[in-house]
Amino acid sequence: MEQRNSYKDDKGKAQPGEVSGRPKTDDLYEGRLSRSSEEAPVMGVERRAEVIQLKLPLSPLDNRGRNMTMETKSIPVTQEMVIAAYKRVKKNKGAAGIDNETLEMFEAKLTDNLYVIWNRLSSGSYRPTSVLEVEIPKDDGRKRKLGIPIVRDRIAQQVIKDYLEARFEAIFSENSYGYRPMKSTHQAIAQVRRNVREYQWVIDMDISNFFDKMSHELLMKAVERHVEEKWVKMYLTRWLEAPIEDRKGNKRVRTGEGTPQGGVISPLLANLFLHYAFDKWLGKTYPKLPFVRYADDIIVHCNTQQEAEEVLEAIKMRMAECRLELNAKKTKIVFCKRTRRKANFKTVQFDFLGFSFQPRPTLNKQEGKMFLGYDCAISGKKEKKIIDEIRKSNFHRWTNSDIYQIAEFFNPKFRGWIDYYGKYRKYEMQWIFDIFHRRLNKWVVNRYKRFKGSYKQAAHWIRVFAIRQPDLFVH
Repeated sequence: MEQRNSYKDDKGKAQPGEVSGRPKTDDLYEGRLSRSSEEAPVMGVERRAEVIQLKLPLSPLDNRGRNMTMETKSIPVTQEMVIAAYKRVKKNKGAAGIDNETLEMFEAKLTDNLYVIWNRLSSGSYRPTSVLEVEIPKDDGRKRKLGIPIVRDRIAQQVIKDYLEARFEAIFSENSYGYRPMKSTHQAIAQVRRNVREYQWVIDMDISNFFDKMSHELLMKAVERHVEEKWVKMYLTRWLEAPIEDRKGNKRVRTGEGTPQGGVISPLLANLFLHYAFDKWLGKTYPKLPFVRYADDIIVHCNTQQEAEEVLEAIKMRMAECRLELNAKKTKIVFCKRTRRKANFKTVQFDFLGFSFQPRPTLNKQEGKMFLGYDCAISGKKEKKIIDEIRKSNFHRWTNSDIYQIAEFFNPKFRGWIDYYGKYRKYEMQWIFDIFHRRLNKWVVNRYKRFKGSYKQAAHWIRVFAIRQPDLFVH
């Protein structure tokens, strides 16, 4: 193949007939990093587990003083794998890392950037950049530290994640639901709902700072059982040991533990770690006890209080063996109180994935009578968080906006809240909608002076408007 001429003249201007601008995803012709219709595909090799030799020409745009001899690549990372990884990262969006490069900025030279990632991954020369550390508020008022890799590192991690995921999925427990293909939070919640009807006691587990405390040594032992490729283990080690840096430039290195909670590869590694640290251990030690795990959120179901206390002590010992620790304030034993279950136990409620499980009045549809059941609905913490978001928007002061603009702003939020939290006992969300309606009432009074501050008239106006356009707001 001959070396392609530059698109620019000696003054740096684009030549006639050439397109100067941002390449699009569609430019990745047939899943390869093609530069033009004249350039032949450089790869057509299927992905395999073993290391193979691939003969590749140098990048057409990377011709700074190089000749077009054939370059040997010893790692089976194909351009198709990099392109597929980029598309997944783009779909998941995400913030910029320590280099402040957004996805949009990365796409300004998309083909060139993807080629660099592929070239380095396939040659063994790829090394990650520092991970940006940010803090986000937690429901309990504390802050959680997240690690945000740069866009290029997220794409590289996605390549390896895609390469490993199938073989890890083959050994994962059916009781594990977090960050897995064809698994969801609603499936995990549905399984807990089924379990609490059969089992009277629950262990609500909380592992202290799991992502920060996960042992690299133990993790790599688990990796060794399923990964023979040295190049994969090399990249995993580099990601685990990547420096952490904040916006002020303070940098530190990991000392044998932790993985960024925000990295693309982190959930897969976390699932592998907990598969051996917990899932497989519990299955062998207490084979008759069901559990539901979503990442590091774990619910264990027991038959009696005594059994729950015994199992909890065994779990504490197991976590210590795996260099982890349970959060004593958040880990608890819960009695799933309902009709015909008798136990004098104070704790009867637990939260899981944004839902609160507790005794609730329930209708027996066959008999048409109410009884005390044990079920879930949106948790008080999540309800408060949503109400705070509505209040902080101060939309009752948007006097320059009409009601359609307010609906346009809130409908995507309502749709997301209802789709998730409205899955079970949607009517428990009514307090959220009542708060919104009160704020909407204030907006009408502030915007339309003809109501002279009358909330009664404003409420009437809203009711009439709702009759004319009942579908204006999602709820």
